This record gives sequence, C-alpha cells and structure tokens, in this order.
Amino acid sequence: MSKLKQLAGQTAIYGISSILGRVINFLLLPFYITYLTKEDLGSFTAIYAFIAFFNVIFTYGMETTFFRYATGKGLDPQKVYNNVQSLILTTSLSLGALLFLSAESMSVWMDYPGKAHLFQWTALILTIDAILAIPYAKLRVENKSLQFALTKLLNILLNVGFNIFFIVVCFHIYEGDYLSGLLPFVQSFYHPDWGVDYILLSNLIANAAILPILFFLSGRFTWQFDKSILGPMWHYALPLLFMGLAGVTNEVFSRFLFEYILPEDFYPGLSAREAAGIFGANFKLAIFMNLIIQAFKYAAEPFFFAQSESKDSPQLYAKVMHWFIIFCCSLMILVAVNLDLISTFILGNKGYQEGLDIVPMLLMGYLMLGVYFNLSIWFKITDNTKYSFYITLIGAIITVLVILGLVPIWGFRGAAMSTLATYSVMSVICYVLGQKNYPIPYKTSRDLFYLVIAFGFSYLGFYIFLESGILTFMLRNALLLVFLGLIMLLEKDEIKQLKNRITK
Repeated sequence: MSKLKQLAGQTAIYGISSILGRVINFLLLPFYITYLTKEDLGSFTAIYAFIAFFNVIFTYGMETTFFRYATGKGLDPQKVYNNVQSLILTTSLSLGALLFLSAESMSVWMDYPGKAHLFQWTALILTIDAILAIPYAKLRVENKSLQFALTKLLNILLNVGFNIFFIVVCFHIYEGDYLSGLLPFVQSFYHPDWGVDYILLSNLIANAAILPILFFLSGRFTWQFDKSILGPMWHYALPLLFMGLAGVTNEVFSRFLFEYILPEDFYPGLSAREAAGIFGANFKLAIFMNLIIQAFKYAAEPFFFAQSESKDSPQLYAKVMHWFIIFCCSLMILVAVNLDLISTFILGNKGYQEGLDIVPMLLMGYLMLGVYFNLSIWFKITDNTKYSFYITLIGAIITVLVILGLVPIWGFRGAAMSTLATYSVMSVICYVLGQKNYPIPYKTSRDLFYLVIAFGFSYLGFYIFLESGILTFMLRNALLLVFLGLIMLLEKDEIKQLKNRITK
C-alpha cells in the first residue's frame, strides 16, 4: 500500500502542475475563438499536429531509454545523463538547422505561402523542446517532482501571458480601445493579420526562457560520448522511435489530415480549414482525460521501472490498472454529461459546438490510451521494445485507414472514431501478448464491465434533454452517482481494506 501511496503522491504533484497548467493553457481557447478566425484555428490544429510528429523524431525514444538505463542497469545515473544529453544536443541542433533552412519549402508544401517564418519558429520550438526533454526526465528520476511541476507551470504561464499580450492586449491597443500612449510602440512590431503566428511566437519565447532555469535545476552536465553506454541504449531506443512515430500518427494524424481529406462543402458555409478549426476546438474538450493520462504517465513510468525487480510487481501493476480505470471512467461520465455547460463556457456560440457529439468518443479514446500505457509496461521492463513498434504500427495503419475511409463520409465523427478504434485495438493486442510473455493478474472482466458501462452512461447523459434545464442537469449527473454507487458495491471489500490500512 505504501508503494501505491507513493505513486498517488507523485501523480498528485505531477497532476497539479499538468492539470493546472493545461487548464490555464486550455482557457486560451475562448480567446482564440473570440479574436482569431476558424481558419486560424485550423492552422493552429494542423501545425501543432506537425510539431507533435516531429517531436518524436527529435527525441527518438531517449526519454524512456534514459529511465531504463538510469534506474535498472546498474550504471551511474549521472554518466547516463551526460551521454544521453550530449547525444540529444548534437542531433536536435542538427535536425533543427535542417528544418529551419527548409522552412520556405515547408510553407509551400503545407499551403502557407509567404509564411516561412512559421516553420522557422517551429524548427526552433522543436529544437528547444528536445534539449529540455532529458533534463526534465532527470528531475523525474531523482523524484524532484516539485521542481519539475513548478518549471512546467512557469513555462505554461509564460506561454499564456505572451498569447494574451500579443492576441488580446496588442489588438486593443492597435485598435485604439485603451492605452493609446502605447500605440506607437505596438505599431512598431504588431501585425494585425497574424493569428497562429502569435501562438507559435509565444510558445517559442516561453520555451527559450525556461532553458537556463531547467539547466540550473538539473545540475552538472559534462559532454560525453561513451560508445559502451550509447550503443546498447540506441538498440533499446530504436524500436521506441518507431513506436513513437506510429503512436504520434495515432494521436495527431486525424487533426493533421482532416482539412486535406474532408470534401469541400461537406459542412455548408465552411471551408475545409475552417471545419478543421471546429474539429480541433472540440478535440481540445477531451483535454480533461488527456491531462489525467499525462500526469499518470509522468509519475508511473519511473515508478513502474523502480518496482520491476519486486516479486509482487505483477499484483501491484494489476491494482494500479484497476483503480486507474475506475477513476478515469468516473471522470469520463462527469465530463460527458456536463458537456453542454463546459462547451458554452469554452466554445461560446460561434458555430464551434457543431462537433460536440464527438467528445465522449474522444474521452473514451484517451482512456484506452491510458489503458494501453498501463499494459505496455511488460515489454518495457523485459526489454522487448520491439513489440511496441509492431503494436503501434498496427495502430497507425488503423488510424490512417479509418481517417481515409470515414472522414469523407462522417466528417468529425469519422476522425474521432480513428482515435477510439486505434487505441482499443492496440490495448487488446498488447494485453494478449503481455499475458503470454509477462502474465499480470488484471481484473479483466470487471475492468471491461466498467469501461462499457461508463461509455454507455457518457453518451446516454449527453443525449438526455428535458424541458427543464435543472431536471436535465440532475438526471444527467444522476448517472454519475449510479456509477459511483456501483463502484462502492463491487469494490466494498477493497475499499474496506484501504480504510483499515489508513486508520492504522
């Protein structure tokens, strides 16, 4: 139980920074909707999908590799850090320079003529992100979760601050609404026709400001290239690179490809890029589940590796999975049945709610991603990372096929279906292979029961409408209470044991 409490404590700290930071970042969406066009949001959706894809190439599995070799191979963690960071610095600067010099061609290829600066800034963002990745990982390995959390939160606050400054404050000064004395200063740099440009610029400035802070917190660094360390690490990381590429295909391809696949006039009055903006805005409402998955991943990855040598680790992994599913199912129902209230606050009434019915499906998709992350521990601790590539490759193929096949027919729903279908299939495959190679006593039947009931309650609650808004709210949230009551009934023995251990 102490180990579970340790994981819960670490997850709480990572979660507070991740959730609070992402929520603050998420609250930018109403500003984007108010001050930017749907086309700008479509550009934002596509370019950040591009960034997510290239982030995997820039780090090529070295974060997970660093965890493995710094905690479970009997090596000096500082020496591992020196070698990995030296390698990442060399490759990220090289790749960043190549992408920076190719910015003009990229802007034409992605249909942003005359906007080469967008891809120059993208190259710099990717480079800095990669350079920061291993120092962040070092803080996690050393259990410096508070330093990690505060640094992440500062980065997000800077990003949000610059976004509001450029997109909101400068706009109103330029328009003469207030602070007219600053107009000459603002006119010297402000471009009223810029939209996604300022989102990228704010990201770049915020990341650059974090560099010296994180390098100070992560401690000493010596440039090292030790082939005896880097050779085995590269063999471990290579399958993770391909897994990451396939995984990010699963994660972002629906958003990246959407505007290029959606038939013109599929949604009357909207261009394909504007429809992509609506899709991207609704996709962000699934952030509530994504935040939990991310916070859990930050804490669980080093925790799982640290417990891998214990004889009780399979039972521990099963218990973590079980309560993870219970918590995430409850969250999914809570968000889904209150989507009308959440969307009114976040999306407003500018036509963005047209794709709202995809959100429960996206929430379930992200939940299955969390399930897959739990299941994937077997091939990480047994050094069988080749399986990660095979599984995620299958997932990537499913993603592309579903997007190509269903987006032209179902639009938003087809793109959302790719997320749910991909992670569900990946979870099933990973479970079957894992039970053959590293059996873990999961409560499979009960976990599946919770997943099915929660998904059904989520859509049932979403579609309940009564004449009285108060009665609608009460009936929808009664579904959550029913689910929690079911948990209390089925898990009463486990809850009783937990209470006894806490009171002792």
